[in-house]
Amino acid sequence: MAGCRMKLELSRVALGKGRLGVLKGLGKTGQLSLEVPGCLLHTHLGTVPHLTQDTLSTLSTLPSVTQITLSNIAEHQEVLEEFKDGFRKFAGLHDTVLYCALHDPATPCPTGHTTNKTVSVWGSGGRIELTVAKFMALQKAVKPDWYQSMADGETWQINTSHKRVRKSVDRSLAHLDECLLVHQKSQELEGVEVFGVVEGGDILEERVRSAKETAKRPVSGFCLDGLQTGSMDQALRTQLISAVTKELPEDKPRLLQGVGRPDEVLASVEAGVDLFEGFFPFQVTERGCALIFNFNISSNPELAVLEPGEDQETAGDSQHNGDLNPDDQTQMTSFEINLKDKRYQGDFRPLVEGCGCYCCRNHQRAYLHHLLVTNELLAGVLLMIHNTAHYHAFFSALRDALAEDTLDLLKRRVLGQTERKD
Repeated sequence: MAGCRMKLELSRVALGKGRLGVLKGLGKTGQLSLEVPGCLLHTHLGTVPHLTQDTLSTLSTLPSVTQITLSNIAEHQEVLEEFKDGFRKFAGLHDTVLYCALHDPATPCPTGHTTNKTVSVWGSGGRIELTVAKFMALQKAVKPDWYQSMADGETWQINTSHKRVRKSVDRSLAHLDECLLVHQKSQELEGVEVFGVVEGGDILEERVRSAKETAKRPVSGFCLDGLQTGSMDQALRTQLISAVTKELPEDKPRLLQGVGRPDEVLASVEAGVDLFEGFFPFQVTERGCALIFNFNISSNPELAVLEPGEDQETAGDSQHNGDLNPDDQTQMTSFEINLKDKRYQGDFRPLVEGCGCYCCRNHQRAYLHHLLVTNELLAGVLLMIHNTAHYHAFFSALRDALAEDTLDLLKRRVLGQTERKD
């Protein structure tokens, strides 16, 4: 948008190796920032699942950007309009940048409900159809710091026709133009940033066309949609992202939607992605699992978290890439252990040796196993604390690796490969 404060300052850009920098000018005052590559804080209605704000505040290095979604908020439009002060104050959030997306990345959405003029979201009460007018009325009620434009993203399924993909690109561009028109005339949205959405399914020429046309609009950044886990293999995803990012301006951030697995994050960063949605720890927690993958590449043993060993081999027995299907995100990955397994009932080690989170400092795997098999609510709390801390520490390690030119070593460590010694 004209006069926008958001600015991406890149300190390092290496072809095929990712972008390192800081997204500055965030929030109402423009004083907040977010390091990239980075991920957003995933929430349901402004709350990190299983955690109170007090509990969340015990975690260090949390991102400055909180993600909320219209799929959770749309049914509360009348309440927010009556409240008048926006969602941040309504949810009791403080000192955070509010980003409003369309769909919850952790929840699959039914398809087949878009038209030339509408898209649909699903709340607890069922489907809610959004026109541009209703979509923008919601943004005025929410009062976010930035939001994703309305878009037709229902082309991620395998074998979607070229005609349908082209239509989704055309619709998304038309929605963006309408949103920008309303936005520019709205006093309530003054100072709020808009992210354009790049669509195009798995068709390269449509992806490039969508990127070129979206980049012509006065947007502050870009959402890369329809590339989520389960929609395509990583090689194709990387090819499409690389082609798209070549068409986008260097000084505006690229947010990849629906991708959170560490191996896919690494490949996507190398292809030019800056930001990710932080839903992966929540999915792992809901499975009763704990993230244990190793991202330590420091020679200092005091900084070690987990050396490759039995745990990663055990986790590696689970499905990693798996069959390509929409339910792929619900399946256990090689980056976690299933604490419901009986093997952990007598395991008195922390989830990850050397991890500084509350869970690992105070509890053992055996206790987590007990909480899970007895359906205690505390299990979700402790797992979410650890998984959130571990995942965001991974992004910190990723930034360090880019700064120190050790990304290849980090990739080998995260993927469980040991270095060869001559």
